[in-house]
Amino acid sequence: MASGGLDAEYEVNNKPYDLRQRTKQFALRVIRLVGSLPKTDTGRTLGRQLLRAGTSVGANYRSAARARSPADFIAKMGLVEEEADEVSYWIELLVESGMTKKEKLGPLMQEAHELAAICVASARTARKRRQQKRERRSD
Repeated sequence: MASGGLDAEYEVNNKPYDLRQRTKQFALRVIRLVGSLPKTDTGRTLGRQLLRAGTSVGANYRSAARARSPADFIAKMGLVEEEADEVSYWIELLVESGMTKKEKLGPLMQEAHELAAICVASARTARKRRQQKRERRSD
C-alpha cells in the first residue's frame, strides 16, 4: 500500500532500515531463543507459543504492507501489534518462571515493545490520513 503503508525505509542510527527486514530478524531471534529453551513440557509449550507469535509479527507485517485499503492496513497493523505484545507476554513468563535470565532477553523484549509502538503509530497515522481524505471529499 503506497499511502500509509510501511514499505518505506526508516532511519535507525542514521541508517535506512527496512521494517520487513527488521521483523524478519526479530523472527529469527525468536527462533534461536526457542531452540535454546529447556526441553521440558513447560519449555516446549511456552516455546511453541512464543514461536507462533514471534514469527507472526513479520508475516502479518508483510500482509499489512500489501493491504488493499486503509481500513485493511489498519486492521492488519493491529494484528502485528497484538502479536508483538504477545511475544512480550511469553518472554515475561519465561523470565518470571526462571527458565531464562532477564538480561538474556532484555534486547528481544525491547524490540517487541518497539515493533508494537511502530505499529500503533502507523495505524494512527493511517487513520488520520483516512479521516483527512474523507474531510476533503465532503468539502
